[in-house]
Amino acid sequence: MDTSLWYRSFAEVEARGNSAIYEEWGLGVAADPPILALIDRLPEPRRQPNLVFGASSHLGAPPSSYGLFRHWLTAHWPDVEELARTRTTQTNEAGRAAVLLPLLGLLDGPLSLIEVGASAGLCLFPDRYSYLYDGNRYLHPVDGPSAVLLDCATTGHPPIPAKLPEVVYRSGVDLNPLDVTNADDMRWLESLVWPEQDHRRQRLRTAAAVARKDPPRLIRGDLNSAVADLVEQAPRGTTVVVFHSAVLNYLVPADREAFVDVVRSLPCHWIANEGVGVLPAIDAKLTTSAEKYRSKFVVSLDGVPRAVAGGHGQFLDWADQTTR
Repeated sequence: MDTSLWYRSFAEVEARGNSAIYEEWGLGVAADPPILALIDRLPEPRRQPNLVFGASSHLGAPPSSYGLFRHWLTAHWPDVEELARTRTTQTNEAGRAAVLLPLLGLLDGPLSLIEVGASAGLCLFPDRYSYLYDGNRYLHPVDGPSAVLLDCATTGHPPIPAKLPEVVYRSGVDLNPLDVTNADDMRWLESLVWPEQDHRRQRLRTAAAVARKDPPRLIRGDLNSAVADLVEQAPRGTTVVVFHSAVLNYLVPADREAFVDVVRSLPCHWIANEGVGVLPAIDAKLTTSAEKYRSKFVVSLDGVPRAVAGGHGQFLDWADQTTR
């Protein structure tokens, strides 16, 4: 992928309206051949704007104008390059649980949750968070309101459950699982939150505090080789759910197709929350052209699209998401 086009697209499609700083940085990098030459020294998967900008933030880049960022990046490039080669983008947005919850509510419990690309596993706790849908409908855990309140706007009348699901088992796999009890791992996750989004940074901290009370079982490995064993290890008599959010876009198409084949062959339900274009066979079942939903996520259950959503769980549109 052409790095200049990548950064321009990131600025205009992803950052615009979400982070003025990252929009300016993305456009600046896209038009800056010397900086592009530095970034192009990285392997292609490591040139991602989120990774380069996150590594820069982690190392102290000021959230300022592109000119100041460029000066800082030039002076600190060896450290940024080293971190970008060793870390990965593992945005662990607990807010995504708000768009997964209606699908979980369609399934009979108790549930065994298995997350592929789990990062620190913060999305494995949908039963431990509180929710506010459309500013007027609250759901809380059985033991009372959570310190984590996930706010989600909806359209199309999604089936918000009357109560949170019963989750009896939670596990996950990641190429580099993060530890909620490790301060440096948590600081890396905070570095991946975009500069102006203090509400997401605070949500990350409170969700990590919830997870630290009962850390999830996470293993290191490749999702295609690990998912079958994880399903096999889930307790008998439970409904097993394999799910993922913003993960398969980091796989090459052949590996994505292999994962779909594997998960569809297992005795489990499958919930995917991925950007438009990542799973074309699912996108093709949308009743409206997938192009309309550019920069949004498609939320599906067992290969059938049920909704489109904001990348951080901020909205859920259940309207017209049925098979043709």
